[in-house]
Amino acid sequence: MTAFAPDSLVLNRKLPLWYQVSQSLRASILGRTSDASLRLPTEENLAAHYGVSVLTMRQALKELETEGLISRHRRRGTFIEPGARRGAPRRLLGSIDAVVAQQSGEPTTLLGHGPVPVPGELAEYFPDVAEVMTYRRLRHDAESGEPTNWAENAVRPEIADLLKAGDLERWPMTKVLRDLVGVRISRITDTIEARLADPETAGLLNVPLLSPILHYTGVTYDVEGRVVDVARIRYRGDRFSFSVTVEAD
Repeated sequence: MTAFAPDSLVLNRKLPLWYQVSQSLRASILGRTSDASLRLPTEENLAAHYGVSVLTMRQALKELETEGLISRHRRRGTFIEPGARRGAPRRLLGSIDAVVAQQSGEPTTLLGHGPVPVPGELAEYFPDVAEVMTYRRLRHDAESGEPTNWAENAVRPEIADLLKAGDLERWPMTKVLRDLVGVRISRITDTIEARLADPETAGLLNVPLLSPILHYTGVTYDVEGRVVDVARIRYRGDRFSFSVTVEAD
């Protein structure tokens, strides 16, 4: 080992091993002392330390490399980036059913749908198509009828051909894609950030212009690694909270 000593880890059977290892090593990297070596132990030594296979360790290191915390160099080894710091989006794993449950239960109105050229901010997700089908929906509180959020989904055209607009007033998009259309979903990447209400959001949600909202982006991938849907949802800041429960094994 080096002066940098990774934390030990008690593995939880409910989560992928590579994910648990990457998060433990991430904490060690961010919590290291200023005089700790920037060079990490070899994959083999790290795997032995955590009690996992080299393949699992390699996948964990790939996650940290994607986040920008480490760099890997053939024949030289793996190094902590000198500027590595907290700030990159965290990845929390859960189930598709949990996403469906989160999106369910509110009366939904379909505001409109139709094909549009791929927006510039979504070009990275749809590099092989010129147009996507967009669906705009407004959700209300079941008791008060007050608007709580509005969603805009961009869906691959060949998938959109299989959708029925009426289903989107009854079910969340994730459920429609998986259970009604038959898309084999591999993962959904969620990002939540604070923004200020633009004129359209302010009008739809009955909030003052530039008031705080929570802006959610959910990118859905199929088993072939293609993005099939990008959901952008604007939540009223006074009507929504985000809670994560972490279970110990």
